[in-house]
Amino acid sequence: MSIIMAGNVASLHYPSSRMGSMVRKTSIYPTASMETRIHRLIKDHGTVLIPGCYDALSAAILEKTGFKAGFISGYSLSASLLAKPDLGFLTTPEIAAAARFVCAAAPHIPIMVDADNGGGNALNVKRTVEDLIGAGAAGCFLEVIPADEHATKIAAAREAIGNSDFFLVARTEARATSEKYGLSEAISRANLYLEAGADACFVGAPRSDDELIEIGRKVEGFKVCTMLEGGVTPLHTPDELRAMGFHLAIHPLTSLFASTRAMVDILKTLKDHGTTRDHLKRLTSFDEFHELVNLETWFELEARTYTFNEKQIELVDAAN
Repeated sequence: MSIIMAGNVASLHYPSSRMGSMVRKTSIYPTASMETRIHRLIKDHGTVLIPGCYDALSAAILEKTGFKAGFISGYSLSASLLAKPDLGFLTTPEIAAAARFVCAAAPHIPIMVDADNGGGNALNVKRTVEDLIGAGAAGCFLEVIPADEHATKIAAAREAIGNSDFFLVARTEARATSEKYGLSEAISRANLYLEAGADACFVGAPRSDDELIEIGRKVEGFKVCTMLEGGVTPLHTPDELRAMGFHLAIHPLTSLFASTRAMVDILKTLKDHGTTRDHLKRLTSFDEFHELVNLETWFELEARTYTFNEKQIELVDAAN
């Protein structure tokens, strides 16, 4: 639902709270300082460009293209699994199941997952994080709702993480829900979430470069920015975002929107002309597709397995 809010922001008053006067201290959770694969990518690259993927095939394409990490958004999953908008239809077990397929299809890069609100209360959050770790995910976004439960929910997530290689991003959509008061409230919340044990924070729906710069300057620790085509946040390159103080640059919907556009266009062509013979360049070839799904590797494995079984049969026959 948060991406819908970023793309079509409602102007709602969100009253500020005592959070604004609180100063971030060092996290009381030691696992929050452990180095994960995402930490290492930030150390190596400064700002990491992370595209979205929504199923096994898109994850495989992402990895083969050379990206260092991937991200599964709830918006994309709701669309690809259910053909429904991101309005809470997805369940957390469905998210974990999808993550398992995606992580298996891109085993050499870390995959982060939008866990929404973690499924409910602190106990749900703990189970959700455990399920995502079990699925092979390398991190998640956790929207802390309501804000006054931040310490409990982040503590539950950290307990589930333990010593696992898992990067916890706490998100706040306070900016998306209030044009007048939301930015300062969101920054205050972000610092509280970092203090409570999050590895990084994401402030949703900044509306200008000035707001991006303010978030980069006032939010402590690692910061995440999403580049949403058609959203309210200006689009920037990783280098530009690094100069503003951000460490992860996520394009959650680029792959989904691109594949949807391509499919809509080619199916319209097929419907109008009854054939695609004059438009084959708009389609992936058999060879290109087979390379994406590693067909030759599976053929080689099958051949080795067959040869091994034949030799075993010969040995058994010889022994008899």
